[in-house]
Amino acid sequence: MKLLFVHQNMPGQYREIVQWLLATGDHEIAFLTQRRKPPQFDGLRTVIYKPHHVPGKDAYGLSRVWEEATGAGFGAAMAARKLERDEGFKPDIIVGHVGWGELTFFKQVWPDVPIIGYFEYYYNRHGGLVGFDPEEPVSDHAPFLMQARNAVPLANIETVDLGQCPTLWQRDRFPASFHDRMYVCHDGIRADRLVPDPEASLSLGRLDRPLTRADEVITYVARNLEKTRGFHVLMRALPRILRERPEARVLIIGGNEVSYGGKSQTPGGLRAEMEREVGQDIDWSRLHFLGQIPYREFQRLVQLSRCHIYLTMPFVLSWSLMEAMAMQATIVASDVLPVREAITHGETGLLVDFHDPEALAHQVVEVVAEPGPFAHLGPAARAHILEHHDFLTRCLPEHLRRINALVPGARQIELPV
Repeated sequence: MKLLFVHQNMPGQYREIVQWLLATGDHEIAFLTQRRKPPQFDGLRTVIYKPHHVPGKDAYGLSRVWEEATGAGFGAAMAARKLERDEGFKPDIIVGHVGWGELTFFKQVWPDVPIIGYFEYYYNRHGGLVGFDPEEPVSDHAPFLMQARNAVPLANIETVDLGQCPTLWQRDRFPASFHDRMYVCHDGIRADRLVPDPEASLSLGRLDRPLTRADEVITYVARNLEKTRGFHVLMRALPRILRERPEARVLIIGGNEVSYGGKSQTPGGLRAEMEREVGQDIDWSRLHFLGQIPYREFQRLVQLSRCHIYLTMPFVLSWSLMEAMAMQATIVASDVLPVREAITHGETGLLVDFHDPEALAHQVVEVVAEPGPFAHLGPAARAHILEHHDFLTRCLPEHLRRINALVPGARQIELPV
């Protein structure tokens, strides 16, 4: 089969399925992306495209997202047309993310090629990020801006032949009229590779020996240290955690940029803002900011963690949560609807009120001080991932079934026996 994947930041959600398909050696695969230096995969034809148009600084706010999406969509469509003209590549199916508009015009290029679109998030006035944080007042214009942002999925539900949502909570953010045109299936977690390791260790520059499972290691992971992922709540909980557990070390992974929401007005970003607020109450010798680290180091960090903290406002679940669950971490997470889809309090993890740093601190201290009563949580978390989100046994078969059903005339993709 010939497959074209589309994602502005390759490989995005298609990291595992693309590599699996390439490993079979049975299919011809191309990937269309804006990423200037994308990762290299043997056997993959990578096509880098430029948006045909980018909105100016003075672009009208209510139409800016759509203007940007159409510029990306037209650029992607022209790159696809060139791919067929110059290299003779016409896909049997297109699989891509709809969020940035890249799929919008593909039916104008190949009307007969089916498309599976990844629908990640629909902006509603209630139930998501807007209005969740009492520290962030909601503008009177917010409903209008949210609706304007939805122009892209609203257009693309008519472009794709089938939509994909990774979780039920994300699907239910979309209008009910979308639901019968979508299937719910996660991208998939490689639970065969993400396993617990009682011998895990990690060396840090300022320590004279590696950290191991015997140490009181507390971990927190986010792409960036920002409010959407509860970094400010973590920082407000740290004084009590470090005071009550004088041997504990807190390891924080994350960059200092913003992926979601607004930027801090403090020079140096949210990290500097929180250092100013609580810094005088923190033992900085036991707090380690590691930045964005290689994936293998992330694994070792979680494998040796005594308590892993995952905080988020009601938003898209991070892969890191499910990856930590696969590695049998004991997780303390924010009690919001998308997290509840993965964690049941007292069964696969522990949930606390996102807005309550004291509750977070109390729960973390309890886990670190007496891990025994919580020892069942990690294995149960891994069992949940294996049952619902494992890439090889649960997610891959479903994705392949959906792909095959849309291209019955092409060579089918088969799972190994």
